Amino acid sequence: MTDKGNNLDRWYDSYAERTSGLAASEVRALFAVASRPEVVSLAGGMPFVSALPRELIQGAIDRTMEQSGPVALQYGSGQGYPRLREHILEVMALEGIRASVDDIVVTTGSQHALELVAKIFLDPGDVVLAEAPSYVTALVVFKSFQAEVDHVETDEFGLIPESLREHIARLKVAGKRIKFLYTVPTFGNPSGITMTWERRLEVLEIARSNDILVLEDNPYGLLYFDGPPPHAMRSVEEDGVIYLGTFSKTLAPGFRVGWALAPHAIREKLILANEAAVLSPSSFTQMIISEYLSTADWRGQIDTFRGVYRERRDAMLQALGDYLPDLSWTVPNGGFYVWLKLPNNVDSKSMLPRAVTELVAYTPGNYMRLAFCYPTPDFIREGIRRLSTVINGEIELLSTFSQTAPLPIAKPQIGIASPPANLG
Repeated sequence: MTDKGNNLDRWYDSYAERTSGLAASEVRALFAVASRPEVVSLAGGMPFVSALPRELIQGAIDRTMEQSGPVALQYGSGQGYPRLREHILEVMALEGIRASVDDIVVTTGSQHALELVAKIFLDPGDVVLAEAPSYVTALVVFKSFQAEVDHVETDEFGLIPESLREHIARLKVAGKRIKFLYTVPTFGNPSGITMTWERRLEVLEIARSNDILVLEDNPYGLLYFDGPPPHAMRSVEEDGVIYLGTFSKTLAPGFRVGWALAPHAIREKLILANEAAVLSPSSFTQMIISEYLSTADWRGQIDTFRGVYRERRDAMLQALGDYLPDLSWTVPNGGFYVWLKLPNNVDSKSMLPRAVTELVAYTPGNYMRLAFCYPTPDFIREGIRRLSTVINGEIELLSTFSQTAPLPIAKPQIGIASPPANLG
């Protein structure tokens, strides 16, 4: 048996190789601390569900149980509740998408849809092209299927087409098999950047000419502030795009209802994979959402969410300007996130424990993701104030040490033992 190191797990050597991609988050324990009420969390992308009137949901639940209780509590179709799929067409039409109800597969949140796509496409050693930066949990999914992720550069206008061409050419020369391009083109996670319409068309043309599928993940597209973003990439490309949507951001994540819109042949495999994974998505939650969409002013409710998040975005931008004026950040026109650039010598991961000690939390990366969706404007401002104390303290500390000459190395004297190697 190969020695894989000390491990208290009796079954350590029995796991499939692909489980090595299921790495635990380095900051999970800190986020547990950050959930305390005295900590201002700018970390999690949690929707502000309190802006959703309770009576709208309670009414939909009551009517569903009164009119269709036995059906709602039963198994359903592996493809999803037909009436809900019709409503999903109405939702996607707001972003220019025209499709057939038969091409929609309802999933247990769009995260589940990501996993199903990876499951039917990825073999060990395959390559997924992804924006840099990209949604971290999607990367975990791809790596769990032993795929390699190749990051394509972005700028303030989104994914850079010329960089995409260069990456594809290099990977082909290396004999790599590219399965798809993963993108969050609208109010991206974590950057908040939106890909321009011109870039979307160019990226689609590059993918088409290289026979590369595009996986378009769009949780935030309807949550714009100052004006609608460009239409979805799927609106102009049917055969080469799988589109992922969700009700987690525009309604509530607790329902765990998302969907995939896919070309016919891919859709069939997604249904089979869906049935293999969960047998059928929840009939109960699907029917409640369908009832809500049938009876409530859901477009007006999305507009309410836009106002809530716009106010919080503005509060964060104002606070950053007041407390961290020497740094730079993205200015999103929708979604949940601001991407804060730190000085090159500041490590956001190593700084996080100190930030939690100061009662503020964020999501680390090569930059710093700050979520403005959940805290109130006053808490956002206080969180940025606390964060500025941490960041400025780190900069000052690093500056002090950078100006200090290296300490002289003392040679051990005769009769004086060297300290053990593990001390300090």
